[in-house]
Formats: sequence, C-alpha cells, structure tokens
Amino acid sequence: MQVVNTTLDVDIAQYADLCAWLEKAGLIGQLRDSTGGIQGLGKVDKVYLDNPTLIYVLGRENTEIGTIRKTFFFNQMRVVHDITSSSVSDFLIAEEYTFEVGGKKKKQKQILSAEQGYVVKDDIETGYGNIIPLWQFGLTY
Repeated sequence: MQVVNTTLDVDIAQYADLCAWLEKAGLIGQLRDSTGGIQGLGKVDKVYLDNPTLIYVLGRENTEIGTIRKTFFFNQMRVVHDITSSSVSDFLIAEEYTFEVGGKKKKQKQILSAEQGYVVKDDIETGYGNIIPLWQFGLTY
C-alpha cells in the first residue's frame, strides 16, 4: 500500500474517494481535463479550495494572489458552466471558450492560438476587446 500523505494517512486507493467527498461537502473543487466518459473520471488536473475565503483562513499570510484569482474565477464559473483545464491557458469553458486569469499586466500570448480566447484581469475597472475584468465574474449568478 502506498501512502499519499502521511499527515492524513490516506491510502492511494482512498484518495479519489476522499477528494470526491470533500468536493461534495463544498470544501474543494476539482478541475478535470476535457477527456470525457469513463477515461475522464479520474483525471483531475488541479484541486482548488472552494472559495478564496478558505484560502485566507487556512493560508493566512502565505496566500498567493494568483491562486486567489484563479480560485475565484473557477468558483464563480463552475456553478453555471462546464469548466475544464485547457492545454493553452488556465480554463476551458463549454469546450469552446479559453480563459487566462491574471493581474492587470497579464499579456495575451498564452491565448494567441485559441479561437475564442479571453484574458481575465484583476485590478482593472473596465474591459476592452477580449479582456474582461475579474470582478465581473462575481455577477454571474
């Protein structure tokens, strides 16, 4: 038997079940890749805490603003859309729209190959072209 985390003492076979229960409880969100069907069930690319507030509570002074931004975006969008990881950027929504999340200096180079690519920037008030302010995603539901 292989142990994933000695602090939790969780067997590798139980890890997926534990994450599924944590997600059902609203503590985490699992970002899966776009592989569908049975093959895609176990393919989790990233695990996010459910919302930025949990990051501040658990991480205290060790929080990274990039993680906060992506967690907020993922938290807001997964409620109303199918969201998966993207091979060229941070997120892929409805298998069509590519989103790269960052600060106000974030460039568009990662989404150049995406047909419908968007940059989501924090610390800006208004959007233009394919650039959308992060705060607007807080109005999705």
